Amino acid sequence: MSVSSISSVKCILFDLDGTLIDTAPDMVNALNTLLQEEGRFPLPYQLGRSVVSHGSPALLELGFGNNLSLDNNERIRTRFLDLYAQNLCVDTRLFTGMEKVLNYLENSGVCWGIVTNKPKRFTLPLLEQMGLHSRACSIVCGDTLTKNKPDPEPMLYALAQCGCKAENSLYVGDAQRDIEAGRDANMTTLLALFGYIANEDKVDSWGADIKIKHPVDIIEVLEAYN
Repeated sequence: MSVSSISSVKCILFDLDGTLIDTAPDMVNALNTLLQEEGRFPLPYQLGRSVVSHGSPALLELGFGNNLSLDNNERIRTRFLDLYAQNLCVDTRLFTGMEKVLNYLENSGVCWGIVTNKPKRFTLPLLEQMGLHSRACSIVCGDTLTKNKPDPEPMLYALAQCGCKAENSLYVGDAQRDIEAGRDANMTTLLALFGYIANEDKVDSWGADIKIKHPVDIIEVLEAYN
């Protein structure tokens, strides 16, 4: 799919963490609470933020390394997830400008949905608390299907729920797996440079069709094709 092949955009699908909403504050807070419970020093916020897109395994490896025993690792993982579940939406917010984007989409008749690898246990309550659940035409979580990103199946499933074709749809994400999944679903891909991208990430090699620095850049992309 090339950008020039879009005739009009009917649907936009978003990754969740690091793209649609800024979940890093609450996820890093959960990790630092756990570290303090375990007698360790908390981590700098920016260090934790850079790995949030890779989920709890990456955060726990950052905080504890990879030398925990199997039993201790499961205990730590369970405690982290419980801490996060108890504080899903304390400091989590839509990225600045994203509400304007969503309003633009809804006023323009462009449907939008979410495709995330985040499990339902966290995704659905979080979206409910943020008032976004009822606005999305599709919400596909990491455990909705048997496959998740970078496999394109969740993208195709979301498109079917939204009643849209890949050739008229965009996928916005901040990780390599997002771009791979969108591309393999034959969608045009937008890389959210404002998301959780680490310094060592080689974003130019990911093959995104368009790179955006701010959420409102999505409106400019839509206006170019609609």
